[in-house]
Amino acid sequence: MAHENKVKKSIETDDGGRCVDIFQRPDDTFGFDEYRRDIEDPSGWFQIGHYKDQVYQTESAALSDALIQISWLKDIVG
Repeated sequence: MAHENKVKKSIETDDGGRCVDIFQRPDDTFGFDEYRRDIEDPSGWFQIGHYKDQVYQTESAALSDALIQISWLKDIVG
């Protein structure tokens, strides 16, 4: 049985260079992490945050902490 997280929300910068994914784990807890990509590099997204192992009981709690931990995110979310 696969244990894949399901992305509930993906928030991307206007230039498409960074994003934060809020995800739900198979055990119904939530988490987030930060990624980057170089537009000219077709390899895709690379994890640059180290937040994926933090556990939250709700999606909104994960987003709230992401807003604190990732400085650029407030500019996107408001």
